[in-house]
Amino acid sequence: MKASDVLSSDQTDINTGLVESRRLVDAALDSLLPAADVSPQRVHEAIRWSVFAGGKRFRPALLLASGHTFGATNECLLRTACALEMVHTYSLVHDDLPAMDDDDLRRGRPTCHVRYDEATAILAGDALQTLAFQTIAEDERLSPVTRVRLNSELGRAAGTPRGMVAGQALDIQAEAQKVTGDELDEIHRLKTAALIICAVRCGAIIAGSSEVELEAVTKYATSLGLLFQITDDLLDVTATETELGKTPGKDARADKATYPALYGLEETRSAAARAHREACLALESINRPTIALKQIADFTLNRTK
Repeated sequence: MKASDVLSSDQTDINTGLVESRRLVDAALDSLLPAADVSPQRVHEAIRWSVFAGGKRFRPALLLASGHTFGATNECLLRTACALEMVHTYSLVHDDLPAMDDDDLRRGRPTCHVRYDEATAILAGDALQTLAFQTIAEDERLSPVTRVRLNSELGRAAGTPRGMVAGQALDIQAEAQKVTGDELDEIHRLKTAALIICAVRCGAIIAGSSEVELEAVTKYATSLGLLFQITDDLLDVTATETELGKTPGKDARADKATYPALYGLEETRSAAARAHREACLALESINRPTIALKQIADFTLNRTK
């Protein structure tokens, strides 16, 4: 069964689609990443330790679902999906460092700097980031114009002033500070939603969607990105270490700006429901089979880890 069969079908078990999507992406990642026995071995071992630590491959699944919605094939989508996962993994490796979030666990096992060392973790993250752009640039299934556009989308989403790095910087600045709801939304539109938006937009761009369709699916992804962060904040309060695969409660201990800290649990749950409704509403204007994107929104609202 192909991801295109699963992620675009009218069925309720989105978990099946995510498993199949992850299988395809993992196989592609394995072929794209340097082998562990290639010099410098320690860096390449650390890269593979981090990339193949588990996880749902949420962003690649979104890219595939968006691309399938507008008619693209797996063959045209997979390298860019892998590039998104490389950037996401690099961000986790760096976020876990002592200078940032200082986490010992990621996906249920030691973080990269704990398993290896800080210098190796920094280099592994750097390598993943640059390999992501190389992976798109060398994708001969796509036109040169499309490759340039995709790398531009990824660069904006990953960096500053309107991307993931900017969001992380604002998140650090907000520690132990009072923030407004608008400021909190802005942090997470950048830190979390930017790469989710990028995934959805890149899938649509590869498929050749119209600009009107691209605008609509961007609205969906913007709401989905906030929904993902809201549920992430909730899980940090309510889930166990086994469920999360990482240390729970660290946001509160670090005095980070979070939705539960600002609004309390019940209002945060209401905010999640609103973001879910807005994401689904954005899909209604797209005259394409958007069931997979709707299922991903439902999955995000109800996720337990």
